[in-house]
Amino acid sequence: MDLHLVTYFVAVVDHGGITKAAQSLYISQPSLSQAIRTLERRLGVTLFDRSGRRLELTDAGRRLDVAARRILVDVDRAKAKVEAVRELRSGRVDLVTHSAFGIDPMVGMVQAFRDRFPHVTARVLAADGPAGVLAALRSGDAEIGLMDTAADRATFTALPLGTQELVLAVPPGLAGELPNPIPRADIRAIPLVLDMGDPATSAMLADLIDDDGGNVVVDCAHPTATWDLVSRGTGATLAPEVVAQQQMPSTHRFRIDPPPTRDYSLVMRSGRPSPAGMAFIAVARDTVGDSRTVAVHATDFDES
Repeated sequence: MDLHLVTYFVAVVDHGGITKAAQSLYISQPSLSQAIRTLERRLGVTLFDRSGRRLELTDAGRRLDVAARRILVDVDRAKAKVEAVRELRSGRVDLVTHSAFGIDPMVGMVQAFRDRFPHVTARVLAADGPAGVLAALRSGDAEIGLMDTAADRATFTALPLGTQELVLAVPPGLAGELPNPIPRADIRAIPLVLDMGDPATSAMLADLIDDDGGNVVVDCAHPTATWDLVSRGTGATLAPEVVAQQQMPSTHRFRIDPPPTRDYSLVMRSGRPSPAGMAFIAVARDTVGDSRTVAVHATDFDES
């Protein structure tokens, strides 16, 4: 049943006849009469008793009147919800990242987004590396991913955001007289707690590991366990400065010469993001403030 026929039917009921209803709808009387007859023909019932001067509902018409008003209320509610999302007065943006970026820069971006759009919920999923990020995007579990720019992203759209520099977080018992910044070659003699299962991270840190890998004393895929092990003196690890300060406050932080860095991007499926997604991208761009960050416009996304 066409929605405009439902609207016309309710208008005729409310105005008690075709003439006044047509005037309120700004259509001609013959057009409205034809629309009502079309509705009756499609439903296979007579909706109005036309024997008197005023149209009266039949039993079928009264049943339709109840259903029609419910339909119109539901439509109005749906329109209001859509409009609220467009104006970012409600809604949700679904995000996914892996451990390398779970705190820095994801936390800062989500916090800034919530500060600017307090009525929109941010849902953050954890993925097992870049492949897990792409899997969540592909399945529709998330709309926007945050991942290493260097990782293979297949056919997904990527917007470069910034660069993350890693520092060496060393427990007090191992810090000794280490220079700051510390040459990369010197790190080969320091026991390390690292996640060697991430190919991108392993490649980036290859020259920090001795030839037989003996200075990686714990290969740990769980960030919280890594931070705890380092805090307990098991070994040193590499992490963004903000993560080292917040999660391993008792450690000494050393800059590395030359510094290990990794570029990160927002990644999404082709097509224009949702209004909440577009808003998150804009906030992420402003929050990172990297000189290489690109401006984001609707034209950056195709319509496929």
